Amino acid sequence: MKISEALFAGSSTRISDKPKQTFPEFAFIGRSNVGKSSLVNMLSGNKKLAMTSSTPGKTQVINHFLINRSWYLVDLPGYGYAKMSKSGRARLAQIIRGYINLSPDLAVLFVLIDSRHDIGKIDMDFLKELGESRIPFAIIFTKADKNGVNARNEQIEKNKRQILEFWEELPPVFVSSSLNGMGREEILDYIETVLKELDGMKQTDINNQ
Repeated sequence: MKISEALFAGSSTRISDKPKQTFPEFAFIGRSNVGKSSLVNMLSGNKKLAMTSSTPGKTQVINHFLINRSWYLVDLPGYGYAKMSKSGRARLAQIIRGYINLSPDLAVLFVLIDSRHDIGKIDMDFLKELGESRIPFAIIFTKADKNGVNARNEQIEKNKRQILEFWEELPPVFVSSSLNGMGREEILDYIETVLKELDGMKQTDINNQ
């Protein structure tokens, strides 16, 4: 997929306030400081599209970006930021769950996990919650440039085995680096495939009416 246009479409904290023009939504979420905004910028080809910061917990609203006037890239707040107040964490959790569970346009939720480390309890609990709620999700292992190839591959395989302790099969898995663009083509190709499937389902519904 080639991205020819990426436009900021609006920020919100509730489903009722998201952009009124509906398109399939591909949302991105992960623990604070996992490299989410950098990945959003890398995928869009616009280094300034999403605000990046070395300070965790910077994104505290839902940001919609309209891509090629045909789908939304949705940047969700990060979770698990320990230094945020209890009430602040609860507010972000409400924003995140409200969107994930209630947006009828959510096509896929990409969960970002740091490729250098074991999957933590917070991440695993979040993945289990998605499974229980039947939310379609994929996993992106980020910061793949930070480790050598062998160490990176060993860690990712270990993480896959950890996921398979709770699921019979893996969800779609991608490996990315915002620094060198690794994974960009694969992730965008996957989004394109899902969009084509959605178009096919929509056309089938129209023909059956």
